[in-house]
Amino acid sequence: MAPSFLSLVSLYSLYLRRCFTSSGLTSQTLDLKNGTTIHFWGPNPDQITLQKPSLVLIHGFGPVAIWQWRKQVQFFAPHFHVYVPDLIFFGNSTTKSAERSEVFQALSVGKLLESIGVKKFSVMGTSYGGFVAYHMAKMWPDKVEKVVIASSGVNMKRSDNDALLKRAKLQSIEHLMLPETPSQLRTLTGLAVSKKLSIIPDFFLNDFVEKLYSDNRKEKMELLKGLTLGKDDTANLSPLQQDVLILWGDQDQIFPLKMATELKELLGEKARLEVIEKTSHVPQIENPQLFNNIVKNFLCAP
Repeated sequence: MAPSFLSLVSLYSLYLRRCFTSSGLTSQTLDLKNGTTIHFWGPNPDQITLQKPSLVLIHGFGPVAIWQWRKQVQFFAPHFHVYVPDLIFFGNSTTKSAERSEVFQALSVGKLLESIGVKKFSVMGTSYGGFVAYHMAKMWPDKVEKVVIASSGVNMKRSDNDALLKRAKLQSIEHLMLPETPSQLRTLTGLAVSKKLSIIPDFFLNDFVEKLYSDNRKEKMELLKGLTLGKDDTANLSPLQQDVLILWGDQDQIFPLKMATELKELLGEKARLEVIEKTSHVPQIENPQLFNNIVKNFLCAP
């Protein structure tokens, strides 16, 4: 194991933290008093003076939040009070509860926001974070103002999960979402990113796996098995009361684009779909300028 000062991943993590800090966010941890502790990035409560709307960013299954939302934090922080939690068993967020569903994640984020005094907010979730965002919007229609679901197969069926494993040529979803080797990480990035990353050397990918995928592996496997979505042959979703923006990459191989069109129909008349060309599963990283502008126009529209 290389020392952290020789690790490119560790050095880049420091850079990401500085980006969040320079955007006015601070690293905070809150004990929810029920055996659950949530780490999050948010404005310093002692320095909140401007009246701005609140925006909650929910990360996907993978590295902690700072790796997934840098460009969005930098873009939205001047216009919103931005809150970026690490979901349970990611980063320093933990629980003593045996609950492992995305519904429990949603309840925990909701409890966090209530505890810090955020009464109304919009929520944006990517991939697994979209599952959490959907449940938050469903549970608190009076608190959640608008919803952005990005690259998130909330309408996932059992057959979609089977098809994903076939595309990945793997036997279990854990091997895809929790890579342990450079080969497995290449498989994941090959599906998640439109540009080919085959030239990246193994030592860098090993560093990535060690620093970003090794913590809480057992618990994260339990999170995958604890999903309430994707268990059946049909998608049983209720339409949401809020305005919903669905954002998708046209080359997404984790959740193919056809799932986005199906999701739009399931979520009702208040849902609309925007497709970002030449991007895959992480359009917020691959084309952040277009992604951010689409989201801002949606959130700021009357």
